[in-house]
Amino acid sequence: MLGTEELRVIRAQGGPHALGHALGVAGRAAVGDVLMPSALWQAVTAPVHAARVARLASATQARFAQVWAEIEGLAEGLELPLAQVFAWNCRGDLLVHAAEGCTSVQLPGAAPVIGHNEDGMPGLRGHAFLAHLQPEAGPEIVSFCYPGSIVGHTFACTGAGLVQAVNNLRLTGLAPAIPRMVLGRAVLACADLETACAVVQRDNASGGFHMTLAQSGDPRLLSVEYGGGACAVVEVTAPAVHANHALHLGLEQVVTRSSRDRQRRGAAMLGQNVRAILRDTGGPGLPIFRTHPDDPDEENTLATAIFQLSGDGVHLKVIDPSGAEIGVEVDCRAASGRVIWR
Repeated sequence: MLGTEELRVIRAQGGPHALGHALGVAGRAAVGDVLMPSALWQAVTAPVHAARVARLASATQARFAQVWAEIEGLAEGLELPLAQVFAWNCRGDLLVHAAEGCTSVQLPGAAPVIGHNEDGMPGLRGHAFLAHLQPEAGPEIVSFCYPGSIVGHTFACTGAGLVQAVNNLRLTGLAPAIPRMVLGRAVLACADLETACAVVQRDNASGGFHMTLAQSGDPRLLSVEYGGGACAVVEVTAPAVHANHALHLGLEQVVTRSSRDRQRRGAAMLGQNVRAILRDTGGPGLPIFRTHPDDPDEENTLATAIFQLSGDGVHLKVIDPSGAEIGVEVDCRAASGRVIWR
């Protein structure tokens, strides 16, 4: 079976509802066993957020109907109330401290490289998966996926050659009008970098995200921060690292010790290979590669992704915490961007 012991691969095709339903079925057991008993699930789905969740739902239906249909399918696949599932997909808009971290390494050049550690709830180790989605309309998507969530807020690449790696930003004092994860999902439907940036430049009254974006055949590597009604798009022209705090947005935020330590350690290691940086446990502070059950942000590294872009497509290597690997090639010479699993 394709995948590793810790990261299985699921495939789905069809319209938005069908794709969401498949993700729901794939994550149903873990949501029931791990997420619903958690304090985070209880906080996100609490009645105190009901009015805000309803406003976010109305905005999503009006502006991103395809994403809304996917979330409806997700709820059906999970066999849970739509309001609860939608609230969970708004967790970073409702709470400053959601258990989602991540570190991204950005190496520009003729063949850009993007490295990314996906850090999430330790209890989800072995329950997250890779999703290969084939929508009726729009490019194919290969994405890391958390149980109970849509894609577009972790790491992914598409048949259009678009690469996305996402970091949580803990912006404060927000009154979100659209969910940040909905915007992230909309980015994956885009045909090019301009369209992807336009999504978050137009609708960014949300919780905070940082995205590293690049595209096969386009020499640019972009660092995009958005949320709180603002957006900063910066072209990366020298090797860089980005953890879980905004570097350009200029809004009030919480910077955790882990995020500060990972930012400093990663910057100090630039010049080493990407895998060495992302699997590093050294340095004077909290580690980049996070495995401690008592991590102060309640996050562990659940997967490492390394993207290599070329004019013809994207090579993705996914490494689970044990070191086992999965390879994916996206051949963008084909009209639909052919995805080949290695």
